[in-house]
Amino acid sequence: MDISFLIDRIVSYKDALAVVSTDYKYTYEQIYKEYLQIKNYLSEAGIRKNSVVAVKAEFSPKSIATLLALIELNCIIVPISNSIKTVDTYLRIAQVNTLITIDNETITCAKLDNNVNHEFLIKLQHDDKPGLILFSSGTTGDPKAAVHDLSLLVDKFRKDGKKLSTICFLLFDHIGGFNTLMHTISNGGLMVTLKQRSVDEVCSLIEKYRVELLPTSPTFINMILLNKVYDKYDLSSLKLVTYGTEPMPQSSLDRFTSILPNIKLKQTYGLSEVGILPTKSENSDSLWVKIRQDENFKIKIVDDILYIKSKTAMLGYLNAPNPFDEDGWFNTKDKVLVKGDLIKILGRTTDLINVGGQKVYPNEVESVLLTFAGVLDVRVFGEKNPILGQTVSCEIEVKEENDNRDFIKSIRKQCKEKLESFKIPTKISLTIEPLYSGRFKKKR
Repeated sequence: MDISFLIDRIVSYKDALAVVSTDYKYTYEQIYKEYLQIKNYLSEAGIRKNSVVAVKAEFSPKSIATLLALIELNCIIVPISNSIKTVDTYLRIAQVNTLITIDNETITCAKLDNNVNHEFLIKLQHDDKPGLILFSSGTTGDPKAAVHDLSLLVDKFRKDGKKLSTICFLLFDHIGGFNTLMHTISNGGLMVTLKQRSVDEVCSLIEKYRVELLPTSPTFINMILLNKVYDKYDLSSLKLVTYGTEPMPQSSLDRFTSILPNIKLKQTYGLSEVGILPTKSENSDSLWVKIRQDENFKIKIVDDILYIKSKTAMLGYLNAPNPFDEDGWFNTKDKVLVKGDLIKILGRTTDLINVGGQKVYPNEVESVLLTFAGVLDVRVFGEKNPILGQTVSCEIEVKEENDNRDFIKSIRKQCKEKLESFKIPTKISLTIEPLYSGRFKKKR
């Protein structure tokens, strides 16, 4: 793929800082030199055009340069975060020819003997186009592998955007992480990379590098509130915090906007299957959002379910049935409310709890429970019941001193005061362990 527009911009930004972390600082000129070195390395390693290449890494100058060089070779790229434990499964499903591993800026290359025979991969190779394979983060069975024509995802960054300093919170193998990378380098912004993705590391780097944009998850926003890091670090440089990947509790949103009123919050919406959609929140403390429709994205609501038609939609899954209907619409399985041109996402229909015909969304109960003193985090889910079909259950993260029956009694009493009877959890369990995954999403 011709990425000269992107390389020309990188060269033009020259002395501006491009990538920083606790260990290094790289200018755009240094990124360009790294890219030239990687091109030579790939040639010497015998990586051919249109190969299926996995890159196991996190965001760094070398991994960014590697992605650029592979796109230029029209390779089909499989980004894999270092946190992934089932790498062999990814390599098998994606029919990877070559595995590149980048660790502490050391790069190694291993050839694999997988045969490339899936129709989507062969089509990309035949059309001489780069590809991107993104895996779902499901907890059961093999993860789904979504195959994209990468040229479509890259082309949208030909348009100028805002230059921002951004924390690379979303992972290397996440559609949002890729979007963050492309938006930042195409506009001469600063990427601040992370080692641990802890609250303290994120906020200390926001302070140090005067970061303007934090793309994150509702779970991480709740962690900021719980740990009160806004008292420890200067977050005044932040102009925008974007959140997505899971429903946001209204109580967390209200608390954040009251404590940090000068920071704008924006709800994002994106899926590995269709890409990142353009959104605009009603305001910072509202869960109502507008998805802007244009020549690239269309939406429709059918029986209160959100459907999306996208020009940047994936070709399909490598290992699952085609999820698009005959007209190209994708069923997100997200239940929504509608108010004019705004929607409010209630949650996935698969998470819906049916209590004797009464519908309960986990997020609405979680939002209430998070207002109770001593509740650090909460996960609400349904359990089978022979009479009602399902009942509401919850797992609450607490400090060790609250891990007792008296605390459960207190929660039950407050639930009776704040929730309708069918929404009150019939089973409450306590834990001192985090309820979120390594991707800072609530475990469902």
